[in-house]
Amino acid sequence: MNNEKLLILDGHSLMNRAFYALPDLTNSEGTHTNAVYGFLNMLLRMKKEIAPDYVVCTFDRSAPTFRHDKYTEYKAGRKKMPPELSEQFPIVEKILNMMSINIFEIDGFEADDLMGTLSVFAESNGMEVYIITGDRDALQLATDKVKVVITKRGITQKEIYDRNRMIEEYGVTPGQFIDVK
Repeated sequence: MNNEKLLILDGHSLMNRAFYALPDLTNSEGTHTNAVYGFLNMLLRMKKEIAPDYVVCTFDRSAPTFRHDKYTEYKAGRKKMPPELSEQFPIVEKILNMMSINIFEIDGFEADDLMGTLSVFAESNGMEVYIITGDRDALQLATDKVKVVITKRGITQKEIYDRNRMIEEYGVTPGQFIDVK
């Protein structure tokens, strides 16, 4: 039996959570750093608590996805990312590279798609998977071996969901949660 653990980070979700949860911080050059600080705090805390063998981070790309091709109004009402947040993504990506944490991002697909693919692959290879996100849509990925860790208020509170917790809390299986959403 494989006891390896994979930690999957939802990069955009965690950066957003940190950006809005923490006060505006800047470095000596005036670059905003609150999202970087919060993201790294969450990453280091999760690494310590979970002790994963592998860590990867997924990011959305700005290119349209296959969903935009099917429905032109997909996410049309979503407000634009503030420049104070967008300037912090390259910093986090550079730090992740320095930490040897692989980044997954593909034109035409959202981070959610990549998290789902990675979690199914890892589970099929006997790994225990932890997905760290603030996006409740990820709850559909929960199984006995895939835990979805939902970040809550601020950057320190979280809830962990597996298949049984989904049934207890929502009264549906993770697969049925798609219809609920």
